[in-house]
Amino acid sequence: MKRSAKFLTSVMLTATLLVPAMSVGAANGETAQQQGNETFRVLVDSANQNELKNAKGKYGVHREFNSEGFTTTMNAKQFEALQKNKNLSVEKVPEFSIEETSSKPEAAYSAMAASQSVPWGIKAIYNDSALTKPTGGTGINIAVLDTGVNVNHTDLKNNVEQCKDFTTTTTVVNNSCVDRQGHGTHVAGSALADGGTGTGVYGVAPSADLWAYKVLGDDGSGYSDDIAAAIRHVADQATALNTKVVINMSLGSSGESSLITNAVNYAYSKGVLVIAAAGNSGPYQGSIGYPGALQNAVAVAALENVIQNGTYRVADYSSRGYSATDGDYVINKGDVEVSAPGSSVYSTWYTGGYSTISGTSMATPHVAGLAAKIWATNTSASNTQLRAELQNRAKAYDILSGSGAAVGDDYASGFGFARVR
Repeated sequence: MKRSAKFLTSVMLTATLLVPAMSVGAANGETAQQQGNETFRVLVDSANQNELKNAKGKYGVHREFNSEGFTTTMNAKQFEALQKNKNLSVEKVPEFSIEETSSKPEAAYSAMAASQSVPWGIKAIYNDSALTKPTGGTGINIAVLDTGVNVNHTDLKNNVEQCKDFTTTTTVVNNSCVDRQGHGTHVAGSALADGGTGTGVYGVAPSADLWAYKVLGDDGSGYSDDIAAAIRHVADQATALNTKVVINMSLGSSGESSLITNAVNYAYSKGVLVIAAAGNSGPYQGSIGYPGALQNAVAVAALENVIQNGTYRVADYSSRGYSATDGDYVINKGDVEVSAPGSSVYSTWYTGGYSTISGTSMATPHVAGLAAKIWATNTSASNTQLRAELQNRAKAYDILSGSGAAVGDDYASGFGFARVR
């Protein structure tokens, strides 16, 4: 397969655009797409099992989704031909990408700055400006579905329990989750980095276990079928191992994927809590991306390190829900649920060092880490009870701050900033 991706990184929009690859052998300046050779992922389904079996034999299977069909890779001509078969339904599988304000870190460091050991977001979520060492998360797993993770990073290696790759083959590749982009390593650090030898960076829940699942390529984009397969795998692992798991998805798309929607619903039904980035398409109403927009996912907005009207300010780039739902205290499709530090966040980097990035991607692991920390203190609680506790803590903080007319539920910050105390 030959494809490339390109980021639009303004706060108006963050999405991945497919750019047709040039064919070396193209005649008369034609592109591979014009020749019908551009390849992409498709979902094929049918009520006719014989037709489905024949299609699998002809095109091969990348991912099998049973009642939802199967995915495979084909070119434009094959896609057009398959669409003519009235016994089959065929649709392109959408791509999802990392959600951040820029494609590059604002700053990268090879050595730890002492003042950054406990970044501002961690101090804020603990409500302790003098915090020197976060604690908690024992026995809870945080599954980071992202560009992979540098599992040998000094501040992360002690937490790694699983490392798997969903981007290359039809099966899960164990003990492989190499991060060549940086995003996934940064996200993991904010959730559970343990400070390494004591001089590294700390995350919210440094005693939590890390499940590092590579679902995105080195360009920061990936197909929804691989992501959906990873979500289902997390749920099955949680059941098989009888353990509590929080999924962190700092990725998104403006369009919904049925495969991911069904996978999120499946995971939620299995007791997994799903935390997802709201997206970076703010400040416009109704701009929450998927999977954050789903009702069974907790959408997280990004806060800046700026106090305004007694609380932290929601970043302009952070996607918004609908103002019509302000104050109803109900999470509907497309609503922000909670908010957390997301601007100028300092964390671990794939090189073994550290970097600073902004985005709802960075806010999400703060909430995932908080969820793990809370769950560790009451492992008998269900994922729905844990979700309610996050909402309650967010409302309590906003009420104390005395900010806003719609205290505790607004379209920009959701129930508010969920904190440790």
